[in-house]
Amino acid sequence: MNVKTVASIRARVGSRGARHMQRGATLLEAIAYLGIAAIVVIGAIALLRGAFGSASSNQTAEQVTAIQTGVKKLYMGQTNGYNGLTTTVAIAAGIIPTTLVIDTAANTVTDAWGGAVTVTSATSGTFTIEFDSVPTDVCINAASAGGTWTAVSIGGATQTVPVTPAAAQAACAGGAKNIIWTSA
Repeated sequence: MNVKTVASIRARVGSRGARHMQRGATLLEAIAYLGIAAIVVIGAIALLRGAFGSASSNQTAEQVTAIQTGVKKLYMGQTNGYNGLTTTVAIAAGIIPTTLVIDTAANTVTDAWGGAVTVTSATSGTFTIEFDSVPTDVCINAASAGGTWTAVSIGGATQTVPVTPAAAQAACAGGAKNIIWTSA
């Protein structure tokens, strides 16, 4: 028998055995993989939570702007200002965005947080849009989003227009607040 042949056979058998013994992961490796996966999932959840909060802030600002634009368009040809404007009129005219919850039977509108949304004429030349119970993070962004407002009130305190992010942060602190935007 050839010595090289026997040695090469043994080497092949030995390498197959070594390869066979290294299949799969050890318990320690599995725990490490699961730990890394948990960190990735927690990071993704944190990013999504921030993204959803930002989307809510943007959506509220867009809803308020849409209502303001719709009211101005509806009353454009009126000589007596915004007299008679109510939430009921805004619902009937289709001014309220469909992203808000509209109850046509009760003539009420609620936002994503369950707060009432009301539209009323303040004086003959102005009208207000009020969102109740706006969460702090959304309050700051929605109040400081800008727009053509003659007045903004947060939690009952009148703000200087345009509302700066710092002023909105101070006014919105301490939990959910109501915001009243006044437009001419």
